[in-house]
Amino acid sequence: MRTSDPCRTIPVGRDAQTANRVADLAARRAYGRLLASLCQRTCDVAAAEDALADAFAIALHRWAEQGVPDSPEAWLLQVARRKLVDSVRRAETRKTYEPDAVRVIEALTMVQSPGQLADHRLALLFTCAHPAIDPSVRTPLMLQTVLGLEAARIASVFLVSTSAMAQRLVRAKTKIKAAGIPFVVPEPDVWPVRLDAVLSAIYAAYTAGWNWGGDGSADLADEAEWLARLVCEFLPETAEAHALVALILYCESRRPARTGAYVPLSDQDTDQWDQARIEEADTHLRTAARLGPPGRYQFEAAIQSVHADRQRTGQTNWSALLAIYDALCVEAPSLGAEIARAAVLLEARGPIEALKALDALPSEKVGSHAPYWATRAHALKRGNDMASAHEAFGNAIALTPESPARGYLEHQRDQCFS
Repeated sequence: MRTSDPCRTIPVGRDAQTANRVADLAARRAYGRLLASLCQRTCDVAAAEDALADAFAIALHRWAEQGVPDSPEAWLLQVARRKLVDSVRRAETRKTYEPDAVRVIEALTMVQSPGQLADHRLALLFTCAHPAIDPSVRTPLMLQTVLGLEAARIASVFLVSTSAMAQRLVRAKTKIKAAGIPFVVPEPDVWPVRLDAVLSAIYAAYTAGWNWGGDGSADLADEAEWLARLVCEFLPETAEAHALVALILYCESRRPARTGAYVPLSDQDTDQWDQARIEEADTHLRTAARLGPPGRYQFEAAIQSVHADRQRTGQTNWSALLAIYDALCVEAPSLGAEIARAAVLLEARGPIEALKALDALPSEKVGSHAPYWATRAHALKRGNDMASAHEAFGNAIALTPESPARGYLEHQRDQCFS
């Protein structure tokens, strides 16, 4: 039974600015939950996205005139569901199936009271990891449907053009609809096949929230942490699920030291790190080690554990980090891991070894990758090649959006000839 009317509005904030602010906050914090709820009983992601977009458009107009509802998320969900019903009724090609389709959607129109909005994102994550979906688009699809990232932002993560990414996403959604892929958490026997894609998408979302900075990034990181915990709760005997939670918690423990200007990890004040999160991460990492052999996220979490240990010892064990990165690059080779390994080589063995490792990377892949140029610039600067370092810092800056990290790179470049 509905305990409150989600469409009831409060008599304050009747202006466009308030409506825009509340709608923007709802989009950041609840887009994935809303879309997942809409998709729960249909197989049409695109139609659900259109309905939700219509709901936001209506909200901007109506909230400015009538006031903001008690529960903006529930209001948006109810309006979007009504839009889905209307779209089914209008579709001439679905006349034969209209009664059943309408009943399915209308069965969901009873909206829970605030705080009880159903969350079906785990089912949506596993749907996007279905074997029928091209592996190369599974993570981007999850980032868009579950976390609401735009195609342009996703494209920047995967180093492809916005138009190419948009086309891939459209094809994937069409595949879901055409194949009638159900929006449900699959049976346990298929979890191993899809789990890696789910964890990869969550980690990509967290990395995006951690790296980009600016409005909404903390919300994105929080959403990724929540989803990682949800997978871990759902699959408590899965080592890599625990390892991913550990990895995120280690990184989040350092968030208090990242406020304001960008501060490199090695220069952060460890007294600002959240000890409770580090201890919880330690627990998850030990659980992961007990449950199974090390995989990608166990190695990644172990790397962050070594960094976290500086809070206790006062120094970083670079040799241990290099050994773990060597193992990670064998277990889960990636451009990011190789670049990070080169950064560790710089500290463990000096700039010559670091530059050798960077020179060994495929030039066609690193040219547009900001972390590569930043790492190269630091190695060149450490080796006293200031002219080349200045140029490399310039390349890194050109590829880095406006953020505290960009300001840090600009400062480092300016120091080359100071």
